[in-house]
Amino acid sequence: MPYNLTLANCIREHLLQLPDLQIEEKEMFRGLTFMINGKMCISVSGENLMCRFDPALQEEVAELRGFEPMIMKGRQLNGYCYIAPEGFRSGKDFQHILQLCLDYNKYAKSSKKKSES
Repeated sequence: MPYNLTLANCIREHLLQLPDLQIEEKEMFRGLTFMINGKMCISVSGENLMCRFDPALQEEVAELRGFEPMIMKGRQLNGYCYIAPEGFRSGKDFQHILQLCLDYNKYAKSSKKKSES
């Protein structure tokens, strides 16, 4: 399923206003991922946002409107979720979700680079 280009543009425009961010866009997770300073931050997956946030905030984030847990191999991945459109329709909600992801990005570990053989 293609990802929402309008939503991707909203994220792009927001991120470009912030100083000192190295922003890279990658098509992955069946959508468009925004890598910030070399680390996965937020993605557009279909019509949803896929978010990476502080796992310590799992219960708080689970209370957000539109929250869907990320399930991988039958297990819930704490610190990752999907947010359906009803959860980010308002500008305030959109900015809050994006800020949760950006706040954690400062502390998140980079994924290991695969060596080319």
